[in-house]
Amino acid sequence: MSNLSQTQIDFRNAMARLPAAVNIITSNGPRGRCGLTASAVCSVTDSPPTLLVCINRGSVSHDLFRANGHLCVNVLRGAQEELARHFAGMTRVPMEERFAWDLWEEGCAGVPVLRDALVTLEGRISECKEVGSHSVMFVELERAALREQGDSLVYFNRLFHRLEGAPAAVA
Repeated sequence: MSNLSQTQIDFRNAMARLPAAVNIITSNGPRGRCGLTASAVCSVTDSPPTLLVCINRGSVSHDLFRANGHLCVNVLRGAQEELARHFAGMTRVPMEERFAWDLWEEGCAGVPVLRDALVTLEGRISECKEVGSHSVMFVELERAALREQGDSLVYFNRLFHRLEGAPAAVA
């Protein structure tokens, strides 16, 4: 952090205090299977259903996501912190071993879908914009699945936290 300006340091500290859902973003395709933990995910519009995912261009998985063209946002449940740590690179578990665990199903376009995620959002990367160190990937939804209830895993103040959920309200 020594090369960062005070504004950049303040921004990072402010973003650490912005609670965010913890997600494992997965992909599979011509460039292979990959996944990473991310909190930079949000909705864009429901016409057509679109979300955005921000991925660091320095990530070893970045180019795989772009080339594969499809991804799944797996929103984690409160009890899935260890899985989040594996996909965040906090452990030394190799990528292929992570996908060998009996946790995954094949989704649209062969993308790995976490069987017991709180929510899964599968889609096609329709646009990609480079902003600073990251790519903002716009994803048009092809399929969404959600559990009726469950806790959520959130990231706040540089730590994982379990957020207890109330029964979901139906729109």
